Amino acid sequence: MKTKNFLVSGIVGGIVDFLLGWLFYGIIFANTFPQPEESSNTMIFIFLGCLFFGLFIAYIYTKWAQITTFMTGLKAGAIIGLFVGIYYNFFNLAMNTTSTMELAALDVGISVVMTAVIGGVIGAVNGKLG
Repeated sequence: MKTKNFLVSGIVGGIVDFLLGWLFYGIIFANTFPQPEESSNTMIFIFLGCLFFGLFIAYIYTKWAQITTFMTGLKAGAIIGLFVGIYYNFFNLAMNTTSTMELAALDVGISVVMTAVIGGVIGAVNGKLG
């Protein structure tokens, strides 16, 4: 595994995740999904979660899959997003009384799109870094 590729593409992927999350959950679907309570650490923890998700995808791409193109990263990211979205939303449905099946299905769709783009960017960055 190329450590430089892993770190750079993972950080870029984390930033893309953060920005897409702001776009989807903070703007487009702001009235659909509950917004986090404002505190001094809210955005820090959201950013750290996005950063580590980017590193997670980058690890898979650099260590196991050797993904180095946008399209391959996009396709792999969509599959990862599907499974992560379904996993998360089943637990959310079980533990959160305000969740609905419709909201869960929408969130899975958003997860697929977001992770596909994140994966595509990570794949492209890996390809550029060589």
